[in-house]
This record gives sequence, C-alpha cells and structure tokens, in this order.
Amino acid sequence: MRQICIDCEGPLTKNDNALEISEYFIPQGGRFFSLISRYDDFLADVAKRKGYKAGTTLSLILPFLKAYGATNQGIKEYSASHLLLIPGAKETLSHLNKKMPTFIISTSYQPYIEALCDFVGFPVENTYSTFLDLDRYQISFEEIRRLKALLQEILKLPFIDLSGVRKKEDLLPSTRRTISRLEEVFQEEIPSLECGKIIKETNPIGGMEKAKAVVDSLKGREVSQVMYVGDSITDVEALRLVSEGGGISISFNGNSYAVKVAQIACISPHTLPLEILGEVFCEGGKEAVLKLAKKWPQSLKEKLTPISPYPRVEILTHENLER
Repeated sequence: MRQICIDCEGPLTKNDNALEISEYFIPQGGRFFSLISRYDDFLADVAKRKGYKAGTTLSLILPFLKAYGATNQGIKEYSASHLLLIPGAKETLSHLNKKMPTFIISTSYQPYIEALCDFVGFPVENTYSTFLDLDRYQISFEEIRRLKALLQEILKLPFIDLSGVRKKEDLLPSTRRTISRLEEVFQEEIPSLECGKIIKETNPIGGMEKAKAVVDSLKGREVSQVMYVGDSITDVEALRLVSEGGGISISFNGNSYAVKVAQIACISPHTLPLEILGEVFCEGGKEAVLKLAKKWPQSLKEKLTPISPYPRVEILTHENLER
C-alpha cells in the first residue's frame, strides 16, 4: 500500500509558528527569531557542521521563550487561535487520509500540530513533530535576568547576510562578528546555565530526523511506496531519501533547498494539485504521477480553472532549475 508524507508549514499552513510565538512572547521577537534562523542556516548549509541539523532554531529560542513566560498551554492556545491554512488543506487531508495512509511530518512544535489536528480532524497519531514541554523546566530569577540581557545584546548584532555565500571565507566581516558572538552564546554561555538543558533535551524534527520519521511511518512498506511533500531546508534529507528510494518527492511552493532535491515542483495557492497528485500516486504509483506532470494541466483545466493564479506542476530538470 502506498502512503503520503506531508510537511505542515508551507504545504498545509501559511504559519511560521515558531516565528509567530517568538513575536508574541519575546520583545522584538521577530528580529530575534530571524537572526537565530539565519545562524541556523549558516551552520547547516555553509559550515555544514557535523551532526548539526536544519531546524535547530526551534531549540535555541526555547530558553528565551521560557524566560518571557511562555507555557505549554499558552503556546497551544496561541497556535489554535492563529492557524492559517492553505486554501483546500482541510479537504485535501481528509480526502488523502481516506485513500491511503497519510502522515504529517513537521519541524513545528507539537502543541501547534495538535492544534491543527483538532481543527481539521486529522489523527494526531499520524503526525511527527518537535516534542515540547516547557513546563517541566524551572529557571532562576538570575538566569531569567541573564537571558533578557543576552536578548538585548543579540538584537543589536548586525544581521546575518548569506547571499552568495558558499563557504565561511565568503562572509562579510559584520556577519562573521555576529556568528562569532552567537557561537559564544549558544555553544558556551547558555550550556553553562541550568536553562541550557532545554536546548540539550529538545530534538527538533528537521533534517535527518524527518528522514527517520519517514522510515518510522512505513510500518513494513518500502520507501518506493512513499510520496513526500516538502518546501524547505528541513525537508532536504526526507526528499532525498524518497527520491533515491524510488518514491516520488514534491516541492510545494518550495525554496531553493527543496527544489534542488525534489523530482517535481508544484506552485499553487491551493492544495488541490496535491490532492490530485496524491490520488494519482495512490492508484498508479510514481510513473503515473510523472506521466501526469509531463502533460499538466491539459486534462485538468476544468477542475483547476477556478484557482488563481493557475497551479503549475513541472518535473524538475537541470534546465528549469535555473529559472
């Protein structure tokens, strides 16, 4: 039996939940999150630090969230009240889950995924996400004060510019200074504090963890029976696993990281193309999906016409990757 594994933020929702809760709980949390996220990108994609996985931003920000009063319930309530679904996502999930085993594999925090499942009626047991339990940690007043001081210092650092950067030597001097200071903060200072346990004990489901989640979801099935849908750097290993294992990998509104390793790119403001591709995969497998992608959208014009802008589906090649 075939199955489909779908990332959450991007293919199913418009949220960037970790950014949004950072903005909600932490003063100037948007800038703080963006800076830490760029640091994360540097470690994963430029430095390629051994053992480092994309998505670690979600653990690095946790001591700061805790210092500013975030709780498990507070995060879930905020997430539930700010869900932004891609049009069609609820119907697509329901349709695909009736057709074949369907899984959500997300780097997002578990309370956010639980809120999504409650809203759309999707079985939470068919999800993989970053386990989060802030309530089990206690931070002393001194550490809270230290974290708040570190936040103010981090906010004053120059932004990390990775445009055109392929190796560390390409970094601008200002970016090098920022990365050097963040290295001290996250590799030396916070680990020496009690709150450092929050980072150490949180395992974001990104990078290889998503690939492991795909394997765990198989339950005896082969990777060749999987369709994986992702959109970002945290999906690269899962997309590659499925591609190399004989399955079908799809970048849905994906960035350059996802597009480089996926077999098919889908650009759409609505999830209907995923529903169509998923149904075709369920009935005919990888070759049927590739055949449909080659002639997209001749046989589907009537079904897709109401969607604007019109959905695009293409098999990725060296030629169209440059577009």
